[in-house]
Order: sequence, then structure tokens, then C-alpha cells
Amino acid sequence: MANSTEPVKSILDFLEKLKDNNNRDWMQDNKKTYQAAKQNFEAITADTLTDLIAIEPDMAGLDPKKCTFRLNRDTRFSKDKAPYKTNFGAYFAEGGKKSGNAGYYLHLEPGQCFLGAGIYMPDGEQLKKIRQEIDYNASELKAVTEKDKFAEYFGAIKGDKLKRAPKGYDPSHPNIELLKLKSYFVTRPLTDEQVTSPDLRATVAESFDIVRPFVEYLNAALS
Repeated sequence: MANSTEPVKSILDFLEKLKDNNNRDWMQDNKKTYQAAKQNFEAITADTLTDLIAIEPDMAGLDPKKCTFRLNRDTRFSKDKAPYKTNFGAYFAEGGKKSGNAGYYLHLEPGQCFLGAGIYMPDGEQLKKIRQEIDYNASELKAVTEKDKFAEYFGAIKGDKLKRAPKGYDPSHPNIELLKLKSYFVTRPLTDEQVTSPDLRATVAESFDIVRPFVEYLNAALS
């Protein structure tokens, strides 16, 4: 991620225009602009991965291009038939984005940029393992998420919740609200000014370092 702010500005400019022209004809007419934005995002992804490997050596060997998500939307079961997403996203996890492991997420979208970490909608077996770890060792998770910088940047753990206690857990469990969660992730919103700043790479690296113990806690539960 070079110090120049132009690559990120080009990404946001392209996505802003795509939002107003979300159709295949427009995309075909602007294919070169899309390819340039895509290459710029892949460069940002590569730099982000390099910085992550410094704190997460097990990510060495990941292909940065395979950490990114396709712009095409799956519209088969959606009322919204717009063919393209209006964001670029990348997910970094040991074993790759389809590994099922907790990891780190980078999301660029005009007015809605953010960094994320954790695991979104894990399957039943994964959820069972995370809940078991919280049941035995919630104090470690709380110690991580209640640290000043963590709380300032990422806030509380997010995710949909069950209305009732999960099977096998007493409704009066001292950590029942954590156990009710169906996802375990946190996000840090970034303004367009922050992502187009020359400091973006440092901001992402610092944020992911701060949130790393949270990801490690989840992956330890899953292993």
C-alpha cells in the first residue's frame, strides 16, 4: 500500500459510480476502470497480508488474491437483482477465507468502510466449541475485549442472538448473553478520510494487532 492516497480514492470513486450504474452494460463499458480498481485493492490486500504475517506467521503462504471476494453477487435467492456488490472486501484467516477459522476482514465501500475480526455465522459444531470455551473461560475473553484500545476501536462483540439460552445452558448462567450469540465478531468503522489517508496501512496494521488476541481466543476454541 503505497503512501499515495490515489489508489484508494480510485477504488471509492469506481464504487460510487457502480452504485449508480449497477448493470452489466455499464460494467462492460467501464471494464478498464474496474480492472484498475481491482488491482489497487489487490495491492492493498497484499500489503495487509504482509503486515498480518508479521503477527500471525501461520498465514504465510496465503495468496492475497484468494483472500479477496468477487464483486459479482449471487442473485438466485435475492429480491435484489443488482449483479454487483458495491464494495471490495478481503478476509484473512489461517487456511484461507473458506477455512472456517476466525480471521480479519477489510471492507472498502464509500461511506461504509470498516475493519472487522472474528467469525461470522459459524456452523453448529463451531458454535458449540466457542460456547464451551466461553462457559469454561469467559474471563480471558472479557479481559481481551475490555482493554482500553480494543474497546475504543472495536466496541462490544456483535452478532445475532438467540432469544433463549442455548441448549444445555442455564438461563441464569453469568455469561448467558455471550453464550446466546450466533456470531462472534467486532468491527471498527473507518471514514472515507481515514481510508484515503497516507496512514491507512499503519491504521489497519495497528487495528489488527489490537484485535489479534480476540481472533486467537476464538481459534483456540475451534482447534
